[in-house]
Amino acid sequence: MELNELQQARLAKLDRLRAEGIEPFPARVERDHSAQAVLDNFATLEASQAPLALGGRIMLRRIFGGSSFAHIVDESGGIQIFLSKRDLGNAAYRRFVETTDLGDIVGVRGYAFRTKTGEPTIFVQDWTMLAKALSPLPNKGEGSLSDVEARLRQRYVDLVVNEEVRETFRVRARLISALRRFLDEAGFLEVETPVLQPIYGGAAARPFKTYHNQLHQELYLRIATELYLKRLIVGGFERVYEIAKDFRNEGVDRFHNTEFTMLECYQAFADYRDMMRLTEDLVAFAAREVLGSTALTFGDLTLDVAPPWPRITMRDAILQHTGIDIAQTTSLHGLAGEIEGRGLQVDHKPTWAKLVDELFSEYVQPHLQQPHFVIDYPRALSPLAKRKPETSDFVERFEAFMAGSELANAFSELNDPLDQEQRFLDQGRAYAAGDDEAMQMDMDYLQALMVGMPPTGGMGMGIDRLAMLFTGQTTIREVILFPHLRKSVEGGHDAVAQELQPDQQQQVPECTSRG
Repeated sequence: MELNELQQARLAKLDRLRAEGIEPFPARVERDHSAQAVLDNFATLEASQAPLALGGRIMLRRIFGGSSFAHIVDESGGIQIFLSKRDLGNAAYRRFVETTDLGDIVGVRGYAFRTKTGEPTIFVQDWTMLAKALSPLPNKGEGSLSDVEARLRQRYVDLVVNEEVRETFRVRARLISALRRFLDEAGFLEVETPVLQPIYGGAAARPFKTYHNQLHQELYLRIATELYLKRLIVGGFERVYEIAKDFRNEGVDRFHNTEFTMLECYQAFADYRDMMRLTEDLVAFAAREVLGSTALTFGDLTLDVAPPWPRITMRDAILQHTGIDIAQTTSLHGLAGEIEGRGLQVDHKPTWAKLVDELFSEYVQPHLQQPHFVIDYPRALSPLAKRKPETSDFVERFEAFMAGSELANAFSELNDPLDQEQRFLDQGRAYAAGDDEAMQMDMDYLQALMVGMPPTGGMGMGIDRLAMLFTGQTTIREVILFPHLRKSVEGGHDAVAQELQPDQQQQVPECTSRG
């Protein structure tokens, strides 16, 4: 690695420690309290003068000749430490002053006391370098982490400097735990299905390909878990769910990442109406558990996720916002003519179903700010959903929307193997017509349906998008720890690392300030 001037200066301090017989990356560490545990029990610890051992990253240093203050931070929070040359000894004190930098991780032993200003503090009796940081932290006050791509490329730096980013991912973790708890208590069994699949299916998306050298077989990273989970319903499990990574070889925007997390759940002897109730109850439960309220703050919006959520058919929603009745305009040519005649701006699509979806996305979806269920989709747009009893053109499907974004997708699952075979054949014709996201024929899945699948309701929910709503983030990359990014144009990661370097003078970042 090539080190810049600031890194070279820190390396010299590391070499100095080793020259003095001190290992700057020791194999053992003594720690019996977190910073927050000390603060929570400070009065008792101060009165008892009990010995304490803490570890944390130095985020602030103030040197005053024969005494120094610093602020160390661990995952629980931060606490001030005090070092005195008289009590610590000249060698240990000098070593702290001359070899530590902001960002270093140190261990300290001492006792609790309050300064003259009443600040809870650790009086250090001994200290140890636990990990010498060779790269300096960026200057929060200078805005050196304002470049979004730099923050995402070096998420570890982003997490160190920005407490609010760490909190975003704590909320995400609590959200997933709440979803699991709800489903577990509702009698659902958590399962795992294959990531590598010989046939991709369960969604309209382009897959990533790979190759199994030993089996001489082309495989795909899954785009959904649906078809395998429904095989389990066939096998006799009546309630199953999976929280899984899916992969779709598609564009990236503020709502889409190529690798994302989905919750899919399936319930035998149920339909899409049961899934609607489950979806709204699940989200409301998670909101109460994680945020303490069913009111979510998202930008200028206050979203109330308390059930029941309004329902509107896709046909009525499109008619309301465009004046086009898709039930009466059932050909690609006719629908394109209606769109052009009304002066609507919609990208051309190769099939009627795709054009309906595009029309909905452009002219209906932005208006769905509060939680809504859009129900009863065209059959051609939903190859895995059961037909509505009163019509062959529409199916029992819903999508849940909030803040103008799709949150969940659900069906009364198609369990007629002969009908499903025809739907797959229709998808094949759509693929031939130019729809490269059309589903593939899956003969093994058809064989599973031939064994018999009970009436089933299924639902898939985007965890990342739900996390955006729970944390108030407007882009999916802010709720994914390590989102995929384009390769850096100049110098790879080194170019970004250089961008994150502070000025020659060490600026002290505020440990709890917002980025």
